Amino acid sequence: MDTTLIHWQAIWLTLKLASVTTVVLMILATPLAWWLARTRSRLKQPIAALCAMPLVLPPTVLGFYLLVLMGPNGPVGQFTQWLGIGTLPFTFTGLVVASTLYSLPFALQPIQTAFENIGPRPLEVAATLRAGPWDTAIHVILPLARNGMLSAAVLTFAHTIGEFGVVLMIGGNIPGATQVLSVLIFNQVEAMEYVQAHWLAGGMVVFSFVVLLVLYTFNYRSVRLSLVN
Repeated sequence: MDTTLIHWQAIWLTLKLASVTTVVLMILATPLAWWLARTRSRLKQPIAALCAMPLVLPPTVLGFYLLVLMGPNGPVGQFTQWLGIGTLPFTFTGLVVASTLYSLPFALQPIQTAFENIGPRPLEVAATLRAGPWDTAIHVILPLARNGMLSAAVLTFAHTIGEFGVVLMIGGNIPGATQVLSVLIFNQVEAMEYVQAHWLAGGMVVFSFVVLLVLYTFNYRSVRLSLVN
């Protein structure tokens, strides 16, 4: 297969995976972050610790257990086979599931912090104006938490771009199907194709720097604007 085609396939698949993972996590992490920010349940700390485990857990460990769970003999694998969709390992859907779990803390924690910083006062004012739950969420909570949600989306997208261990365990190394950029770079280094690896690795370094620079600049300007107001 043409080398250029392989590169573009890996780039497209990586961007697609990062985009889908970001959308899924923004949908799932937002209500979970709200619950963690507001609840007084005894389960708060255990659930928060469980969600944060990918920060300290080796990616290969997470990938291994996901492989066991989603494999043909695992409970998730047996369930998906019963549904008639087969098993998830070595498919794009499997990559999305693994990436969603692995990037969960990067979406959850910024949103939770943003919700905690809102405080009770805006919600009390909304209640006195007889705003319903949806009105309060759309017109009060989400606008006040927009910086945290933007940070969560950017960090999730960037983190997914750089995933390696968990996607290698779940997706393997199938060009055009599950081979993402990080895995392709690993292959090129193993094959001692250092020139091609330099181009891809250098591009990821520049991308990471630009993403973080934009995020920090936006947060800095937002803080200054809030202080001025």
